[in-house]
Amino acid sequence: MWRKEDAKFQTMTESPLGTAGFQPSSDSSNSLSGSPKAAASISQGIRVKGEVTGTEDLFVDGFVEGKLNLTSNCCLTVGPNGNVKADLNAREIIVRGKVEGKVIARDKLQIGSTGQITGEVQTNRLVIEDGATLRGKVEAGKLEVSRPAETKTVAAAAAANTNSTKPSPQPTALGSETAAD
Repeated sequence: MWRKEDAKFQTMTESPLGTAGFQPSSDSSNSLSGSPKAAASISQGIRVKGEVTGTEDLFVDGFVEGKLNLTSNCCLTVGPNGNVKADLNAREIIVRGKVEGKVIARDKLQIGSTGQITGEVQTNRLVIEDGATLRGKVEAGKLEVSRPAETKTVAAAAAANTNSTKPSPQPTALGSETAAD
């Protein structure tokens, strides 16, 4: 026998967003936004200017200008219609649209075949699909992520030891490069 809840569940499981979309709940009394797998979304018709911070996954298919900072174990996905002119910071970042700015992916950065990044990139792991475009400075490999308080302490210690003859190690960085095809 057909029930309205069954049709709603089936429609939601066929979401074109895939893993970035909402994960359905078998119990219709549960809210989708309360699900631990739910992702926030900035859809194609939405424009955001300013700073966006959060602790859950985010799917951006609209226009964002400013700063996107996702803490903890979050994934940021820029969809094929996404146009982002912002500094990005998340554990994992997937780019299928256009991004302009500084991109910091603490674990992994994936640029899809339709993805375009212009700016500085820092990540532990970098995946670039055929057809993707990457222009700017790239630092890939083991990144040492320090907390702001530690950075101030290290900077103060370095200033105090200005008479030291040992050169400080510099991270290796690639110059401006373009990866396409």
